[in-house]
Amino acid sequence: MRSKAVAYESDLRARTESSPYTTTGYYPLFKRGFEVVFSIALLIFILPVLVLTAIAIRLESKGPVLYSQERVGLNGSRFHVFKLRSMRVDAEKNGPQWAAKNDPRVTRVGKFIRKTRIDEVPQLINVLRGDMSLIGPRPERHVFTEKFSREIPGFKQRLAVKPGLTGWAQVNGGYEATPEEKFQLDMYYIRSQSFALDMKILWRTVWVVLSGSGAR
Repeated sequence: MRSKAVAYESDLRARTESSPYTTTGYYPLFKRGFEVVFSIALLIFILPVLVLTAIAIRLESKGPVLYSQERVGLNGSRFHVFKLRSMRVDAEKNGPQWAAKNDPRVTRVGKFIRKTRIDEVPQLINVLRGDMSLIGPRPERHVFTEKFSREIPGFKQRLAVKPGLTGWAQVNGGYEATPEEKFQLDMYYIRSQSFALDMKILWRTVWVVLSGSGAR
C-alpha cells in the first residue's frame, strides 16, 4: 500500500513540476509573506469566537471539537486539514461521503458555523504550516481526487499549486457547482495568478461569509 502511495506521488510530481502554470518572480514570496501575516492577525482577532464556538460544539454533542482529515496537496503530497466539527461523530460510518445540501449529518451548531464559514478557520494553522495557501483550489480527499481524475481530463493539474482556504472556485461556484465547473474555475485561477486577483478573491470571500451564500 505504501509503495503505491509513493508511486502515485512521484507520478504527480513528474506531471506538476513541469507544469506551465508554475509562477516565477517575486509573486510567490510576496504571497507567502502576506498570507502568514494575515493568518496570524486573523487567528488573534477571531480567537474569542473560536473559543465560544468550541464550547457550543461540546455542549451540543459528545466528541472532539476539532477534527483532522487527510487531504491531497501540492504535487500530490498528503497532509491533514483542521476543521471545527460540524457533523455528528458517526457522520462517515458508511465511508467517505460528498456533503449534500441540507445534509442530515450536520448538527445545529454545525449549520451555523458552516453558513458563516467559522468551521474553516482552523485551516489557518495549515496555512502557517505551509500545507495550504490562503488562496488556491480546495484540497480534496484522496478518494475524490482519484474519482475526479478518472472522470475529468486534466483534473490533477490542480495539484500544480498549493490548495487554498478560499479560492476563485469557492467564491464563484459555491457548493452548488459541479466538480467539472469547479475544476474550470480552479484552472482559471492557476493560469491567472496575481496579487490583484488574490485581493479580489479575498474581498469576495468576505461577502460570501457575511451573506452566508452557498452554505450546506
